[in-house]
Amino acid sequence: MKTNVLNQENTSQKSDAKTLWLAIRRIFRLSKPYRLKFYVATVLAVASSAVGLSVPLGLKALLDSVFQSADADLLNLIALILFGLFVGQAFLSFGSTYWLEWVGERVVTDLRKRLYEHLQRLGFRYFSDKRLGEITSRLTNDVGSVRTALTNALPQTITVTFSLLGSIALMIMLNWRLSLIVFLTVPVVTLLTRYFGGKIRKLSRDIQDDLADSTAVAEDALGAIRIVKAFAREVYEVGRYTESVENLFQTSRKKILLTSLFWSGISVMFMTTLVIIFWYGGLEVLAGRLTTGDLVAFIFYAFSISRSISQMSRLYTDINSAVGASDRIFELLDEIPEIQDSSDAIAIDQIEGRVEFRKVWFAYEKERPVLKDISLDILAGETVAVVGPSGAGKTTLINLIPRFFDPQKGNILIDGNDIRHIKKKSLREHIAIVPQDVHLFGTSIKENIRYGKLDAADDEIRRAAADANALEFIEQIPQGLDAKVGEKGVKLSGGQRQRLAIARALLKDPGILLLDEATSSLDSESEAQVQEALERLMQNRTTFIIAHRLSTVQHSDRIIVIEQGEIVQQGSHSELLTKGGLYKQLYEMQFREENVAR
Repeated sequence: MKTNVLNQENTSQKSDAKTLWLAIRRIFRLSKPYRLKFYVATVLAVASSAVGLSVPLGLKALLDSVFQSADADLLNLIALILFGLFVGQAFLSFGSTYWLEWVGERVVTDLRKRLYEHLQRLGFRYFSDKRLGEITSRLTNDVGSVRTALTNALPQTITVTFSLLGSIALMIMLNWRLSLIVFLTVPVVTLLTRYFGGKIRKLSRDIQDDLADSTAVAEDALGAIRIVKAFAREVYEVGRYTESVENLFQTSRKKILLTSLFWSGISVMFMTTLVIIFWYGGLEVLAGRLTTGDLVAFIFYAFSISRSISQMSRLYTDINSAVGASDRIFELLDEIPEIQDSSDAIAIDQIEGRVEFRKVWFAYEKERPVLKDISLDILAGETVAVVGPSGAGKTTLINLIPRFFDPQKGNILIDGNDIRHIKKKSLREHIAIVPQDVHLFGTSIKENIRYGKLDAADDEIRRAAADANALEFIEQIPQGLDAKVGEKGVKLSGGQRQRLAIARALLKDPGILLLDEATSSLDSESEAQVQEALERLMQNRTTFIIAHRLSTVQHSDRIIVIEQGEIVQQGSHSELLTKGGLYKQLYEMQFREENVAR
């Protein structure tokens, strides 16, 4: 039984070591475009260490030759040489530090761009499963760990190893008996480093996770500050954030405790070793088997070995910390985009707008289909309203058209082409969405409208704003089109935000338009202005309208009624009222509610 436990521990240690090595290699590969600068910096660092190794030999010569022979000229020469060595070491150290820091910052910049580009390629499902704060934490906090590994841990491991081996070789050359005292401590330090390193790595990963959680909590609350204040939940949100940062503190405290225990143990061990060396070396000098210069040089090399092993131990824990954090980065980079272009995907220059659903099934989770066997044939230029109870699958249906998700069964065609065989970017260039909750970027009104067509001229933007019934209120704002809208458009009303979204869609000039409850949250006056703008936008375009208020879809060419993911009715407003069924029930219920409200 005991043997099995030992075998399991050995296997686990080998596995951890292999995983660590693979992670280090992957971090190092990030520096490939700047490998020459990295190598130059490392060579300069090794050269600086080599200069440092020669200093104790100079001190030995100073003590043994100069003081014994009382040669002042030799003293001046050795002092001058030592000064030159120190100056040379400073220059080498400067070059090494500069280029390593340069490579580190360059790699971090490239990595942030690569991560952000990868995030843009990921599908909606990934973002629905992850909190924004956690994603932001990976872009900011976790990326710094890679810089630590590249600029500190990896290069210093090389230079410290060189310094350690050099010191050992010179120490053995000076006195092999004293060297044995130092060597006895190495196995103990190695075992301690491996034991503590694995635990520190795990805690480092936990710290990054806790940091991401606290960032997510803060972003949740600050992003909904209006709701927080409206419900007087400031104290509650402070409590939530306090709890999350306290969890972070407790995890950090465990790491600090382990690290402190580790370094204290290493320090005591090496200080004891140095005392023994000093004592035993003094006996050797008294016995005539060692000169004073040899002992001083030996003590310097012992200090160098002590420092090198301590640094290697620290570097090992630093690398484990960096790897623990970088795991989260590579986990994100390894995330495969759910929606990808097929190898035979084509680009389309223009579309007529015919949309077909052929026996489409879709589920967010297995065994729980949201859409069931949907078949539709929408003609180019047709206006189709999709209505039904909440949770029926209306928004999911239109989200399949721009391939935000792919159905598990069935096909969706545009102008006879399966959308899986159309390049995503090309497909989405011909589709515009005006949602219920409009998102505006925290830039100017002009830049938010221009998002529909990035190379649009100012005249085009003004025309789109006018057609969206937005130009009048824009011109009443002091800075006009250049006015900042605030975070998520907080400086504008709901109706104003909707009209900017319509202007953005008009500027894009899409072949297919998706309107998702675009007027449901507006007052009567704003709704009238927005509805008028929408009618302009809908002209000569295939339009899908999701609407809760059935009074806004009565003039649609066709109304699709969905219940529990299935099409239960379709036809014009008058036809559906004549047939009876779910649509008539929904219409009459709303009609009664509106009369009561009046």
